[in-house]
Amino acid sequence: MVARADFEQSDGADGVDVRFTGRLTLARLGDLPARLDALGPIASLDLSAIERIDTVGAWIVTRTVRDHGAKVVGASAEAERLLEALASDKSEYRVHRDRRSAMNRMLEQVGTASMAVWHELLGIIGFFGAMIMALATQLRARRRLRWHAIVTRFQTVGVDALPIIGLMTFLIGIVVAQQGAVQLRQFGLEVFTINLVGRASIRELGLLMTAIMVAGRSGSAFAAQIGTMKLTEEIDAMRTIGVSPMEAIVLPRVAAATILMPLLGFYASICAIIGGGVFCWIGLEIPPLTYIQLLRDIIPMTDFWAMLIKAPVFGILIGVTGCYEGMQVRQNAEEVGQRTTSAVVAAIFLVIVLDAFFAVFFSTLGWN
Repeated sequence: MVARADFEQSDGADGVDVRFTGRLTLARLGDLPARLDALGPIASLDLSAIERIDTVGAWIVTRTVRDHGAKVVGASAEAERLLEALASDKSEYRVHRDRRSAMNRMLEQVGTASMAVWHELLGIIGFFGAMIMALATQLRARRRLRWHAIVTRFQTVGVDALPIIGLMTFLIGIVVAQQGAVQLRQFGLEVFTINLVGRASIRELGLLMTAIMVAGRSGSAFAAQIGTMKLTEEIDAMRTIGVSPMEAIVLPRVAAATILMPLLGFYASICAIIGGGVFCWIGLEIPPLTYIQLLRDIIPMTDFWAMLIKAPVFGILIGVTGCYEGMQVRQNAEEVGQRTTSAVVAAIFLVIVLDAFFAVFFSTLGWN
């Protein structure tokens, strides 16, 4: 059986003399450090009887020598090598407990997170400015836009997203109609479920859900693709041959997201209205023709214009955020995953913040 780390003690003139036995290794230490600290002043440490010592055991010896001024005797060649290596390391061995209050630690964490978000926002704004300058340079030099690259992104951002966006918003329309009908039934006003579904779908839910889905699908894809290109040095190769990554990679992706967001938002709104109509037909026995006629009277054109104004802004935001995070990849493949996650989180957060700003802005214009 492997001997457990232990020690024998004897009283000396200048303190306690300690003679270690067994294996002074991490797996066999047990409570030896605590018992060693309870001895009081230690004059010497005898290592002649130990079977084996590792870095942790050597650290125990070094710490005891430092704290008590003890001398080491009987050390083997292996033990001396470890002790010399630790003696040459000037780092602090003792782990100090954080004695600050929980409130101070929480405030520090909040401050650190706030500074990180602020720097991230400044980086996105700077990247957007660089993209605008690249677009202006391209237009001033009368270079044609890379329409082939933009149309290729149409497939990824738009066509491939139609099934999931349609299904999701269709189900959300059913849920909104069902929950609205449950509450309005208390007052005998189930017919106003049509108002709730129609206006919420056109003005907010359709576009907002679309933006979240595009951020999760396309924004993450932009970050992962560009991040991988950074790791494989394709971006550096493009700069070497005189091709601007901003013009060849970033602009087509942002343009595709900007162009398609109004179309996807309108498509999602229609799917949500259809979902609400299905529930009204089955659950409330409102005929589809009546449902459509009431929608025409309920939904003002201002809701439609509000959606068309917000959609391109959301598309630009999602495209710029995804491309920016991809361009920040520097070290390894793990960072690609981290930046992809950051792209999705940042895009969704900024979309919701801008949506709240637009809600207040349109309210001041009287578009209620």
